[in-house]
Amino acid sequence: QVQLVESGGGLVEAGGSLRLSCAASGSIFSINDMYWHRQIPGNQRELVATITRGGSTKYAGSVQGRFAISRDDRKNTVYLQMNGLKPEDTAVYYCAADIRAFRGGTLSTNDYWGQGTQVTVSS
Repeated sequence: QVQLVESGGGLVEAGGSLRLSCAASGSIFSINDMYWHRQIPGNQRELVATITRGGSTKYAGSVQGRFAISRDDRKNTVYLQMNGLKPEDTAVYYCAADIRAFRGGTLSTNDYWGQGTQVTVSS
């Protein structure tokens, strides 16, 4: 059973920084792309950042230059460093990953999601 567990959310003042972490565990064979999404209540989930297995990154325009995604494959962990936070960054942040893992004795690739962590930025 593969699980993704996020940590690092909280309350911060505008202009401040937070670092989110997301650790994957279970019968993992390999991890391909890893992602951070966010969702404001009543809105659609938004893709914030992507990092490929090779380390290439891509960002939503709204966070470009302020957020940085990174990964540590020895720890099966993805990070999101968030600087220059704005009140409009307030949301629940979810990590996700394309993971090749054993399920029922069979190796397959599936998308897995974390449970989400709240980030609140006060003005």
